[in-house]
Amino acid sequence: MFWQTKRFQIDLTTPKIMGILNITPDSFSDGGTYSGSLKTTLAHAEKLLQDGADILDIGGESTRPNAMAVSPELEWQRVQPVLAEISRWNMPISLDTRRASVMKLALDFDFVDIINDVQGLEDENAVNLIAQSQVGVCVMHMKGLPENMQNNPNYQNVVTEVAQYLQQRADVCIQAGIVPERIVLDAGFGFGKTLAHNIMLMKNLDKLTTSYHLPHLVGVSRKRMIGEITGREIPTERISGSVSAALFSLTQGAKIVRVHDVRETVDAWKVWQTFQAA
Repeated sequence: MFWQTKRFQIDLTTPKIMGILNITPDSFSDGGTYSGSLKTTLAHAEKLLQDGADILDIGGESTRPNAMAVSPELEWQRVQPVLAEISRWNMPISLDTRRASVMKLALDFDFVDIINDVQGLEDENAVNLIAQSQVGVCVMHMKGLPENMQNNPNYQNVVTEVAQYLQQRADVCIQAGIVPERIVLDAGFGFGKTLAHNIMLMKNLDKLTTSYHLPHLVGVSRKRMIGEITGREIPTERISGSVSAALFSLTQGAKIVRVHDVRETVDAWKVWQTFQAA
């Protein structure tokens, strides 16, 4: 199994670690710690790679619960200088955006290998843009929008409904000409879900498959669900819980985990693998 991206064919027979690089002053997890200057941002990107990240995921808009949308122009202004530099590195680069106009700019400048879209390529023309390119794509489920998604989210059956949505979006992508090898799915933990919903999805990750048998990316790093389980209110104190959740998701079949704490996740996975194989 592999993920075909613009420059790289990423081997998913072993799990891959996607390191998070937020270029946002209002990130829930680090409060803009790494967005103060280009030098600071690039230094953190280098550290993520040194710690073992296989992919870098760069975002210029916070999509935390209750976050207000920023303009596409501001989003691009935040990520453009970082992408211009990091795109020259010999690493798969992912852009976390839900705006087709931002995607188009990144594609026109040939800055990215992957588009990671929390809105499932639902923005007008997003699917066609990706279809006309060669980038990989991660398609995520989100119920509502960041500014309202946690206002009493409700499902008849969260596993069935998320699975149906992912199947529908995969159908749309493939019918538009995006080959299955370019597509990864994301159940959208914390995006319009309660803790009970998140737990149910995690325990049934293998049931979120599609007819195309597409791989899954899981992103739970430092999220409120980890805080609710552990009682840790401050996101930076949720590292141990986040690593545990990442490991569990890998045992459930996830092929990629999106994390803030790369070194800790890489080390934990190495130890788990060693004991599992012994």
